[in-house]
Amino acid sequence: MAINFEDALGVHPNTLQFRTQRAKVLASNLANADTPNFKARDISFQDAMDEVASQARSKHLSRRHQAQSYELLYRNPQQPAQDGNTVELGVEQAKFAGNAMDMETSLTFLNMKIRGLKQAINGQ
Repeated sequence: MAINFEDALGVHPNTLQFRTQRAKVLASNLANADTPNFKARDISFQDAMDEVASQARSKHLSRRHQAQSYELLYRNPQQPAQDGNTVELGVEQAKFAGNAMDMETSLTFLNMKIRGLKQAINGQ
């Protein structure tokens, strides 16, 4: 019996892809903290997972050939800067650290899934 790894691994590969893309967006925000008129951006995890779920329901396209692109949203600053930059360093650093912890959690879940598949294959 063949194993369909896309079904076996579930949403975890998509979650890792999202976390990687979000890390790039947050890193860009941090890198442009002193750039005049730069607007801080972010990606909604809920919107990304809703998109993945809708693609899974509509089995028209193979998931492995779809490139995920998530909608970038602008972040509203709590304290706007005079130069028009909306990056708040503390907020961005906290979001980046939270995203890194979420990525570690996703990697742990994926690792547990793979370990379980390996045990099932080896008959342990």
